[in-house]
Amino acid sequence: MPSGWCFVASPDVTLLQSARAAGIRLPSSCRNGTCRACICQLLQGEIRYRMEWPGLSREEKLEGWVLPCVAYPVADIVLAAPAAERNEG
Repeated sequence: MPSGWCFVASPDVTLLQSARAAGIRLPSSCRNGTCRACICQLLQGEIRYRMEWPGLSREEKLEGWVLPCVAYPVADIVLAAPAAERNEG
């Protein structure tokens, strides 16, 4: 994340859930890959989806756009998530 925030993400838990557990809030609504509220850009690393094309066009996937609500980490990742907020407290 551009802010330098780091969090542990299990390969069995979505990036959105892992971020929330670490006190980092990403925008979200549907949590199933259709609303695209959580869209972020993958700058480094690798993710996987349990569905083939979750709410992203072929071009968006090639440009590195991901949907953290349905994305699972395969390796260490770096996301560009400008709308992310840190929960204080």
